[in-house]
Order: sequence, then structure tokens, then C-alpha cells
Amino acid sequence: MKAVRSSVLFVVVVFLLVARVSHAEDGWSESYRLEALAKYKDAVRVMDKLIKKEPQNDFAISRRAWLNYLRGAYNKAVEDYRKAIRLNPKSLDARLGLLLPLLAQQRWREASSSAKGVLKEAPLNYYAHVRLMSSEAGERKWQTLADHAARVAAYYPSDATVQIYLARANARLKNTRAAREAYKRVLERIPGHVEATRFLNAK
Repeated sequence: MKAVRSSVLFVVVVFLLVARVSHAEDGWSESYRLEALAKYKDAVRVMDKLIKKEPQNDFAISRRAWLNYLRGAYNKAVEDYRKAIRLNPKSLDARLGLLLPLLAQQRWREASSSAKGVLKEAPLNYYAHVRLMSSEAGERKWQTLADHAARVAAYYPSDATVQIYLARANARLKNTRAAREAYKRVLERIPGHVEATRFLNAK
């Protein structure tokens, strides 16, 4: 019995050592681990090594772009997303990702153009619509945003974000009744939503 236990213990120890080595060699796992710890710059360094080995890997480049976005290196994120798009022009992931650093830098027109490009390929893509709405709000195109949000809300009736954009646009347009109705729908989806509660209590 002792011999059996010793053998089992040996196998477990060997397995753990192999797993540890494999983990250290697996750059992908390491990048995700570092991201979870919010060590984005370190995760980028890991992706740099992977991309050096596979310079045509558009997903690896998109992942590095995402990590650069998370750490606030927006220009590098834009550069990488565009590189990924050049490698794979069909990638909606990269094209949607590109919108994030553009919006973070308030590059509204570029973001709007990119979002519309995605919508040509995927007319009902939720993220493209929401990020386009963010651009429209940034450019203060309130009527355009109101019309856009009203159309999209019909496709995503359970979504609160679209209703928030609809409410904000109508509030800016002084369409108080429409704004109140939209904010009420927000509270139906997210009870206690701060923005909606404040607006409804103030009017």
C-alpha cells in the first residue's frame, strides 16, 4: 500500500512540475493571467514575443491592441487594430475593437466612419450600433442619435444602453416626454439606475 501511495505521489508531483513548465512556456495563458491581474504592460510584452514568432497572426495582434487599449496606449492600440485589419480585412472583431481607442480619444468622425463600415457588413451588429451612438453623442448629433436609437431599440428591446442613448438625445432635444418614457424603460431594465432616477425625480 505504501508503495502504491508513493507511486501516486510521484506521478502527481511530476504532473504538477510539467504543468508548471507548460504554463511558463504558454505565452497565451500568461497573457491572460497578467490581464486578469491588470498588469497590462507586462501582458503586452508577452504578446510581443508571440507576435515576433508569428508576425502574421492577426488574432495575436488584435489581442495586443486590446491590451494596449486597456493600459491607455490608444495610438498603439489603433495601430495594431489597423494592422490586424490589413491582415484579415473580414475581421469584424478587429474593426469593432478599433472603435474603442478611437472613442477613448474622442476621434468621433473616424469612429463613426469605422462603425458604419462594420454595419455595411453586419447591419444589426449590436456593438457597432452602440459605438456609433457614442460617436453621435460625442458630435452632439442629437436628432440623428434619437432616430438611430429608436430604430435599434426595436431590435434589442431588452437592452438598457440603447434606451439610455434614446433618453439622452430626447432630453437634449427638449423632448421631455419622450426622454421620461425612455428613462422609465431604463428603470424597467436596470432598477435604481442613477441617471434615469435623477432625471425622473428632477422633472
